Amino acid sequence: MVEQGNKPHLLQSDPETLNGWLQQRGQPMFRARQVKKWLFEKRVTGLHEMTDLPRKLRDELAADFDLWTTQVVRHQQASDGTEKLLLRLADGGCIECVLLRDGIRRSICISSQVGCAMGCVFCASGLDGVERNLTSGEILEQMLRLQHLLEPDERLSHVVMMGMGEPLANLNPVLAALELASSSTGLGISARRITISTVGLPEAMDRLTRTAPRYHLAVSLHAPNDALRDQLVPINRRVGVHRVIAAADRYFEASGRRLTFEYVLLAEVNDRPEHAEQLASLLRGRPALLNVIPYNPVPGLPYRTPSTAAVQRFREVLERAGMVIKFRQRKGDQIAAACGQLRRVTPRVETAG
Repeated sequence: MVEQGNKPHLLQSDPETLNGWLQQRGQPMFRARQVKKWLFEKRVTGLHEMTDLPRKLRDELAADFDLWTTQVVRHQQASDGTEKLLLRLADGGCIECVLLRDGIRRSICISSQVGCAMGCVFCASGLDGVERNLTSGEILEQMLRLQHLLEPDERLSHVVMMGMGEPLANLNPVLAALELASSSTGLGISARRITISTVGLPEAMDRLTRTAPRYHLAVSLHAPNDALRDQLVPINRRVGVHRVIAAADRYFEASGRRLTFEYVLLAEVNDRPEHAEQLASLLRGRPALLNVIPYNPVPGLPYRTPSTAAVQRFREVLERAGMVIKFRQRKGDQIAAACGQLRRVTPRVETAG
């Protein structure tokens, strides 16, 4: 448990904690439902805004609980509607989270750790390693911070655990936060619209299969063979790509949900036609979507975005093999909010809110 100060984090508190606190004060149990409605539906910024609670109760809540444990250090907006928040945590660590607009969709990209230990060589999130796991309250707080950026008639539609960190390396807090995100008394986002992304940790994937096979699973491959994947995704040296694929198959069997495999295209590294042929062979026969992401550059790293011709050649090989593919449209790169660009930024400005 990470200390948030002298008071417990209201978003971190499990239902029994709040129920017990209310019971000690002789309050009816419907008060807990009222608190949740204010937090997740009415988008309050402070406990004193919960106006259908008695004033004395609001004062006591504010005295005994913290609602916000993060500070917005920087808020950036891109011309494509993407918005990114840099948040400073109570212990001084920093994380980033993103709101993406696409038609009527309002998706949020949420971090699960301060930094990342997976070491993918082309990704900004792991440049400084991992500092610690986030609590479920800190994960939920990102969701609410981003929800507050919406207009009153807008609502969040999708959650992707694809921000900083490896969600399956912090599974308990991630699942606790997603339980509230998908609950009718929380954010009310269908589990079918929640995606957990992983670089492939077979034991944790199997645990997810046993405990919560209701979310969408996205597996980041980035290479079609172990030799290349060992270079790009160092954790692969411990597991191997075929063990990752087998664990993904078991998740599909339990969930019935089509899998997504992610593949970041790096110029002259993993973007040649023979790589596409190997990838098609690796995934053949599976009811899966292959999400191909032309690389989003990260300052200081040597990798480049493939040429349009290279991307087209890669696509043609996959299409001939009958793969179901999607080439992700770049969003948020103006503000370094695109896939692979989130990082533990050291703030240079004072708190913005």
